[in-house]
Amino acid sequence: MAAFEKTPGWLDWYANPSKPRFQVPAGAVDAHCHVFGPGDQFPFAPERKYTPCDASKDQLFALRDHLGFDKNVIVQATCHGADNRALVDALQAADGRARGVATVRRSITDEELKELHEAGVRGVRFNFVKRLVDFTPKDELMEIASRIAPLGWHVVIYFEAVDLPELWDFFTSLPTTVVVDHMGRPDVTKPVDGPEFELFVKFMRENPNVWSKVSCPERLSHTGPRALDGEQNAYRDVVPFARRIVETFPDRVLWGTDWPHPNLKDHMPDDGLLVDFIPHIAPTADLQRKLLVDNPTRLYWGESHVA
Repeated sequence: MAAFEKTPGWLDWYANPSKPRFQVPAGAVDAHCHVFGPGDQFPFAPERKYTPCDASKDQLFALRDHLGFDKNVIVQATCHGADNRALVDALQAADGRARGVATVRRSITDEELKELHEAGVRGVRFNFVKRLVDFTPKDELMEIASRIAPLGWHVVIYFEAVDLPELWDFFTSLPTTVVVDHMGRPDVTKPVDGPEFELFVKFMRENPNVWSKVSCPERLSHTGPRALDGEQNAYRDVVPFARRIVETFPDRVLWGTDWPHPNLKDHMPDDGLLVDFIPHIAPTADLQRKLLVDNPTRLYWGESHVA
């Protein structure tokens, strides 16, 4: 097999993350992370838009332990397309301490869905970020959503804030719990009470089946990772947005590292610093427990069933 060559300029994940000052509560879940390959064992998809570095399950689990988390939710990376073998391998190695979000095609069989469920998959991801994936017809996505609903799975949606108006009707017609990646990628240079973010808040308020991940400040921030004056205020321009969602919808929020941080162009974040971002957006112990323990445990380790 030919070796994979990384996309030019690709930033590898931070090899020596700091130990967080914030201690996460017992049972905490990193509810958004990935595995890449290794490419010689789990080849990347021919249709991929990027070729990443390797980021193995063992390296992910070492990070989990270093940061103080108990469990992971591993989301299928777009570089693997609908080949979920690397994801399933990681789930099976986790001994019950990981759940998964897969990418599937219309052609998947009921037996294959059942096998994914038994491995620990509890959702599918629909990606609407045009630079990352090719367009999938909405009728195909709706068919997939209808087939996974009886399993108790949910749909994870990845989109950018400017596209929410045109996607609204489709999202609100999905027959499952819907989890939004990274607050729908708001433009944090705009007001937190401005019309763009107000539309996202309205989306969550009017649709009680919609949850949000308040993750990836490193993707949204313009102020960047630097802490000033000795204070832990990295990515401070993202705080008002994430804190508003956490405080308004405390029972429908999740948080994750997004390790190994695919497609970043500016800098590679220190995962310890990302954990220290949490108390700024969830300032009380009660909110922290809901965000990190209660909500992900309910969604990923709660009641589900195989048809």
